[in-house]
Amino acid sequence: MSQTVARTMWERFEPVHQLVYFAPEVREAADGLGMRGYWMGYFALRAAPLGLAPAAVVTSCFHVFHPDRVARALPDAWEFASPQQVLRARERAVAAAMTGLYGADVVASAELAEAADLAWRAAGAADTAGRVLGAANQALPRPAQPHVRLWQALTTLREHRGDGHVAVLVGRRLGPVAAMALKSAAGETDAEFQRRTRQWGADPWRAAQAELAERGWLDREGRLTAAGAVAHEQIEADTDAAAAAPWTALGPGATARLARLLEPLARTVLDSGIVPDANPVGLTNGTWRAAR
Repeated sequence: MSQTVARTMWERFEPVHQLVYFAPEVREAADGLGMRGYWMGYFALRAAPLGLAPAAVVTSCFHVFHPDRVARALPDAWEFASPQQVLRARERAVAAAMTGLYGADVVASAELAEAADLAWRAAGAADTAGRVLGAANQALPRPAQPHVRLWQALTTLREHRGDGHVAVLVGRRLGPVAAMALKSAAGETDAEFQRRTRQWGADPWRAAQAELAERGWLDREGRLTAAGAVAHEQIEADTDAAAAAPWTALGPGATARLARLLEPLARTVLDSGIVPDANPVGLTNGTWRAAR
């Protein structure tokens, strides 16, 4: 399967996955567990498949966060709820969020159940060697409810892709801040939003920009150069290539069918405004391409 297929599928499953970060039902679930603030809930909900992982492990897996940001949440979060309790709360919250957004009829539809089974097959075929977050999510039990099963499968695929992206960045000697600075310079997301939410100071950000300028990827004003655009495009192409295995295994017909089934679900999320325009992955109504 081509890199284009991997990118097309990501554009359709990422918005559905992102409900776990932005849906109010999920924040309420984290608060109900006793999590103190958004970020403790974020790290607990996303890291729960790893078990009682310490902050250093989660910092490594998530790649772009300042270690202090993670350490303020973990391992303290596990004193309020175990990873198993967090996972159960995550399932309930996602189920409620999807039902509220899509409606009971869509959640109970044959089309959604079909999408869930196709996505579960793709997720099960994901190659997880060296991909810790992808493997941890892939190892979770198969949810009984189709809409929860769909979300979990898409989350496995998302973390599988993210693990591959981190490997590409590491292979190019791009640290967390430099990677974010390059992404921001490419116009995919807001630099200040990235820096602030990942809790990096202005000095590390300027140092990362200087590093990219030395490579010839940014100019003196921090804008992307022609060489930087080529490097950025190659990173994205390599990320797509590393994410292609699930779709190769699923096959072109089933993959195309899943894309068609996911498209209205993704569009509903983006049209709802739940996912802010300044989201870290840069996937919004302004950049999402309709299926061809």
